[in-house]
Amino acid sequence: YGNVGGNLAHLLSDEGYKIIAISDVEGGIYNPKGLNPNKVSLALKESGSVVGFKDADKITNQELLAVDCDILVPAALENQIDEDNADKIKAKLIVEAANGPITPQADKILEGKSIFIIPDILANAGGVTVSYFEWVQGLQAYFWTEREVNLKLRDIMQKAFDNVHRIGGERKVTMRKAAYILAVERVAEATRVRGLYP
Repeated sequence: YGNVGGNLAHLLSDEGYKIIAISDVEGGIYNPKGLNPNKVSLALKESGSVVGFKDADKITNQELLAVDCDILVPAALENQIDEDNADKIKAKLIVEAANGPITPQADKILEGKSIFIIPDILANAGGVTVSYFEWVQGLQAYFWTEREVNLKLRDIMQKAFDNVHRIGGERKVTMRKAAYILAVERVAEATRVRGLYP
């Protein structure tokens, strides 16, 4: 429940999603009826960990990964889903908000279970995109409101998702492989058009 996971929990809750489990380095909390991210954040400030939140069952971080849910968002650690726990994942969709949260071995297991994965190369590109927006604004002396930034970000991320999803469907590969294919094709095309720099 750090910067990425905490903010995402608030955003998803605001959009009407039910958050049923949250974790940090100390452990996790689970309530199938739903968790209020604002109240969890208060408990975090008071106790230093989400496990200080009273209106939920305490669970381990490994138990959180196996919670029966629609969407699982690993948002902090690399390699937290591996060949030892991948078969326990019950989520239908995994969004890799962290860098490399799924090992290659686990990726194969999850693919075999038909779990849809939005890979880190796509899912966590929003931060870099907003950094680019900051650079453009500084360079051009623009000032975009938060709403404008969010709309531009949503547009770019939606197009990126659609392109990767299309390639995945056309070539019958996972979203991760489709994202890599798109990235390599774009670099190859830029190299073809511009040539290599000396």
